[in-house]
Amino acid sequence: MLKAELLNRGKSIYFKDMPERTLSLGEVIKKIYSDKNTRIRLNLEKIIELRNTSTHFITEDYEVKYAPLFQACTINFVNEIQKFHDVDITKYIPQNFLTISARYEPLSNEEIKLKYPAEIAERLIKQTNEIDVLSKEYNSDKFSINIKQQLFITKKKSDADFTVKVDKTSNNKVAFIKELKDPSDTHKYSYNSVITAVNERLNKQNLKLNYTSGFNQYVLNLIIDFYDIKRIPKFSYEHIIGKQHSFTYSQQFIDFIMNEIKKDPKNFVESLKKAK
Repeated sequence: MLKAELLNRGKSIYFKDMPERTLSLGEVIKKIYSDKNTRIRLNLEKIIELRNTSTHFITEDYEVKYAPLFQACTINFVNEIQKFHDVDITKYIPQNFLTISARYEPLSNEEIKLKYPAEIAERLIKQTNEIDVLSKEYNSDKFSINIKQQLFITKKKSDADFTVKVDKTSNNKVAFIKELKDPSDTHKYSYNSVITAVNERLNKQNLKLNYTSGFNQYVLNLIIDFYDIKRIPKFSYEHIIGKQHSFTYSQQFIDFIMNEIKKDPKNFVESLKKAK
């Protein structure tokens, strides 16, 4: 569909040095959606990434994690083919077939670790955590459409979908306990996700660093080194699988960075550079 739009614009869909081959999906996306922050482009690029790196790792246990991306992509296609080619896809495909169905019983991270080898489990958890944090930061139905099922207790019977009963005479006593937290749940942000999240928040809060390149890998490395972040458990967690070591970061770390930047946006990077 996007290649057809390129043709409509009078542009070639073939590689200059290989005229028998058409451009890859990734190249076409860049030509149609030149702004790299366009949510439709981000959605497609994430799906391409999943296609290229996760083919052997996607299982039905985690399909509910990927479904929000695919559902958004389906709706984007309906809207874009109407915009580019004046085609109403619902005349050819019934509306109900455009809604993705997914089982809503994903395994917990702990169950995934028990079910799969360590390397596969870690890959699944990291990729789905990245989808979670990006969906939250982008907050756009062009990137993902979340599937949620939430239960609320209400005293108004007219507002309830179903009723439950609390039995005060029950002999089964319960108590709240503190649950051990899984770092796969508490430290969801990958290194690149930290950069994305901070940039999204800076844009939303209209904060600008007095640094030409903005908040990038260089600035993040300055922060990690200056504050010795990798030695602070509430901010970072080291994953060790065999000889491979990697770090993920927490929501608290994102909040910490934003709070530090807010104190003095103009001199934030320079002060870190001087302290190096």
